[in-house]
Amino acid sequence: MISVQVLRTYRGRKEDMRDSNCIFCKIANGEIPSGTIYEDEKFRVILDLGPATRGHALILPKEHYANLFEMPEELAADAMKLAKRIAELQKNRLHADGLNLVQNNGASAGQTVEHFHIHLIPRYENDGQTIGWKPGEPSGEELEEIRRELTED
Repeated sequence: MISVQVLRTYRGRKEDMRDSNCIFCKIANGEIPSGTIYEDEKFRVILDLGPATRGHALILPKEHYANLFEMPEELAADAMKLAKRIAELQKNRLHADGLNLVQNNGASAGQTVEHFHIHLIPRYENDGQTIGWKPGEPSGEELEEIRRELTED
């Protein structure tokens, strides 16, 4: 497997920005057939093979980045712009009532494939799916401490 350091050394050289062991690199670059619904020079959008709901799609960058933290800011912004375009298609053509946009980073966050990707999950009334978490109950002091940690230099 190519190390992150090697990938960073070759950033910008498209042929070197793929991980030969990464299934999503192979799909994104057309080496493995997929249910492609959109493609451009930076991304491929495919239908998920194990969809949460009808029309569940994945946005895959063609270059390999394990997660959001490794991705250039401009490419991350482009991914979000593309997510909006695909979400509009899901809403208008599939008649989705809502949408979950899911992007996990790291095993502790539920990431199972180490290639940045965004799930676009159309939601329909009574579709039986749930995406959520148990809300915490932090004290005011705890929230203030976190706020300081995130805003102080």
